[in-house]
Amino acid sequence: MKAANNLLDKIYDLDNINLAFWKARKGKNGINYVEKYREYLTYNSVKLASEITNGVVSVGNYSFFKVFDPKERLICAADFSERVLQHAIMNICHPRFEKFQIFDSYASRKEKGTYAAIERAKSYQKKYKWFLKLDISKYFDSIDHEILFFYLQRIFKEKKLLSIFEQIINSYCTNKGKGVPVGNLCSQYFANHYLAISDHYVKEQLKIKAYVRYMDDMVLWGNDQKQLIENGRLLEQFLLDKLKLNLKFLYSNQTRFGLSFLGYVIFKDKIHLNKNSRKRFSAKLKAYNKKLKHNEWTENEYQKHILPLLAFAKKAESHNFRNTCLIQQYKDDN
Repeated sequence: MKAANNLLDKIYDLDNINLAFWKARKGKNGINYVEKYREYLTYNSVKLASEITNGVVSVGNYSFFKVFDPKERLICAADFSERVLQHAIMNICHPRFEKFQIFDSYASRKEKGTYAAIERAKSYQKKYKWFLKLDISKYFDSIDHEILFFYLQRIFKEKKLLSIFEQIINSYCTNKGKGVPVGNLCSQYFANHYLAISDHYVKEQLKIKAYVRYMDDMVLWGNDQKQLIENGRLLEQFLLDKLKLNLKFLYSNQTRFGLSFLGYVIFKDKIHLNKNSRKRFSAKLKAYNKKLKHNEWTENEYQKHILPLLAFAKKAESHNFRNTCLIQQYKDDN
């Protein structure tokens, strides 16, 4: 793929920067730092355009907090001006990243996502006898800065744009030269692009027809378990040699026993919630109702959280489970 050039002038265009502001502002109406930025929007937009033009940007002013869904993660939130910067960059650079993705990469992409990945996995569960599941150990923390930048240079050409990417990459580390922050827009693109290198190895070198990746969760399917495991070992070695990534596990089983993937257990003709998803559903339902009951949330805020929770559960055959949870919640409240 030919490296892209002449993107920077589109990135620092004021119309693009103003669009980036509105994207960064989404869901944050009324927050003090957002409204303050908006009050001086013209000044802030011109200032950011100047920084981008010069190729020297303000990055790395992070705040940190932990989430426990489904496991403990340290989320790194950039300050608001940097979020605008990242949206401005990706408004223009998105097509270049997207063009390098294979069809069966599903994380952080339009018209893809969790449910599309689940449906694709289900279709492969019907067609094949065996699956092989791979998961990378501490993926975001393990991304190598030098390797990431090398592969960015393969799809982007402008020195100033590459310099901005380098500044963003080097603004965070878990160990020397390692890691991108969970929670940032650029991190999603960087992390997806990093493993797109191995996607092409899977499809073009190993010739695997049935393969799905959702960020660092990867599944391969086939009818010959021995060959499937051999391909998994080759992929494991590629990840180590080319991307300096280690697998957490490599697990194979027959499709008839179900594949645990993205919070579900996927069979040939049905989908169930896995054990952890059932626990999370019950705990979240209880927590959300408590917030509504004690007026910590308005009804609109409650709806904003409860509807995605119900939608996730309804993707699986969970009618009886959901009813049991709702009945128990009613008993607890009364």
